Amino acid sequence: MAERKGENQKLKMLYLVQLFSRETDDAHKLTMPEIIAKLAADGVNADRKTLYQDFDELRRFGFDIISEKDGRNYYYYLGSRDFELPELKLLVDSVQSAKFITDKKSGQLIKKLESLVSKYEGSQLHRQVIIAGRVKTMNESIYYNVDKIHAAIGADRQIRFQYFDWNLKKEMEPRYGGRWYQLSPWALMWDDEKYYLVAYDSKHEIIIHYRVDKMTHIKVLDEKREGHEAFRQFNIAHYTNTLFGMYAGDETRVTIEAENRLVSVFIDRFGKDIIIAPIDDDHFRTTVTVAVSRQFFGWIMAIDGDVRIVAPDTVVRQIREEIERQAEKYR
Repeated sequence: MAERKGENQKLKMLYLVQLFSRETDDAHKLTMPEIIAKLAADGVNADRKTLYQDFDELRRFGFDIISEKDGRNYYYYLGSRDFELPELKLLVDSVQSAKFITDKKSGQLIKKLESLVSKYEGSQLHRQVIIAGRVKTMNESIYYNVDKIHAAIGADRQIRFQYFDWNLKKEMEPRYGGRWYQLSPWALMWDDEKYYLVAYDSKHEIIIHYRVDKMTHIKVLDEKREGHEAFRQFNIAHYTNTLFGMYAGDETRVTIEAENRLVSVFIDRFGKDIIIAPIDDDHFRTTVTVAVSRQFFGWIMAIDGDVRIVAPDTVVRQIREEIERQAEKYR
């Protein structure tokens, strides 16, 4: 006898895929009668014989439909998937903790990630990452800013945008009265949990960076990008390593002496290629290239231990003046 048609019979295979994806996993399996009943609830009629054929078709297409016998019954479920649960937990934690994504957008992204596993495993993705002292961005448009910048880079086009700061009323206030910036975007950089646009400013003939969450009204222009030669010689890893808190300064070779126990602090910041020269049993010396700024001095002063800049004299004098400037505030 031919299988009786249901109102959604033509969608049978789609409903079957949805059923296996949402209702089954390694710990949650369905018997044949349960599968038939759930399909019927969706307006799809099926019998054992045709379902066996359907399962084979799905396997040939790449779905890992597994059949297991337990006692007198056979149980069916979807085995491997594109993403395993531990991988999705890692992605969810990253989305939740990312400062550049708003709370609203975080929730939307996590909801989409949940759809990649069963409803049972999806419930395990309702995780609350403890984010100590961390404030999510309030700029909802950053999600789309990143996309527009990528599109401009891919199309080899310039962009224009306005840049803002927060005022005392917690309102977005355009910088320089709403002046438009026009730049050639070359890269997006992630530093200190913020997105930065790295671009070429043809007016001043320099490579410069801007925080993406503070950019508004981004428009991709028809004009082709400039600065090809500058970026051909540009080393983005070196650029990020020399800056502190993404504050620019004059690049200088600075020699620092510190306790041996602080070696890991310097390797974490500048990489394993720095030269570590022993001074005595307890101290070492290293020379690194940094953009000298107050943020760099703050990083030096924040290190818990015996650490000091010893050369060049100009930088030694600058940090001494910075320490005196800070001390003067509290006199």
